Amino acid sequence: MERLQVQAVTLDVTIGGGEIVCLSGPSGSGKSLLLRAIADLIPHQGRVKLDDIDCNALPAHEWRRQVGLLPAESRWWRDRVGDHFNDPQADWFERLGFSMTVLDWELARCSTGEKQRLAILRLLCQQPRALLLDEPTASLDPDSVTRAEALLQDYCQEQAVQVLWVSHDREQQRRVANRRLLIRGEQIVEEPL
Repeated sequence: MERLQVQAVTLDVTIGGGEIVCLSGPSGSGKSLLLRAIADLIPHQGRVKLDDIDCNALPAHEWRRQVGLLPAESRWWRDRVGDHFNDPQADWFERLGFSMTVLDWELARCSTGEKQRLAILRLLCQQPRALLLDEPTASLDPDSVTRAEALLQDYCQEQAVQVLWVSHDREQQRRVANRRLLIRGEQIVEEPL
């Protein structure tokens, strides 16, 4: 069984394959920093494993390919949408309200919500084995939230992927999560959904 295991001073959690764990807490409590540490983007002292492979046992680029991070604000380094995708999945694009002609769009014409949906697609097309999602639907309209939640849940189940999903929305947590973690001061505790 695949799992993502995180051990740190304030967090010791194992996420099973196909499981979504939501993480919430006050603004500034360290949720984004925790995701960045798990993705090995910032120095950290904790231990993170994917299955039985320690984060430090892989080159950083390989770890980040397998443990995909969707930051709250995604970066775009080329002008055209299609230049950010190696293997676009037409079905996924349609599920998030795009036709494949979106690949020809200039990023400058995209709204914040369109960029966020495209960032979700870009991450999934890399086929990571674990997902770290930092408020992936915060900038989306209600219909797009529903579409994105369904796609992410289906990907999680079909690929037996582990997901740590930061969300402030209690209703969203109830819709998508198997478990809920809450940051309280310097501790992370499990709370009922």
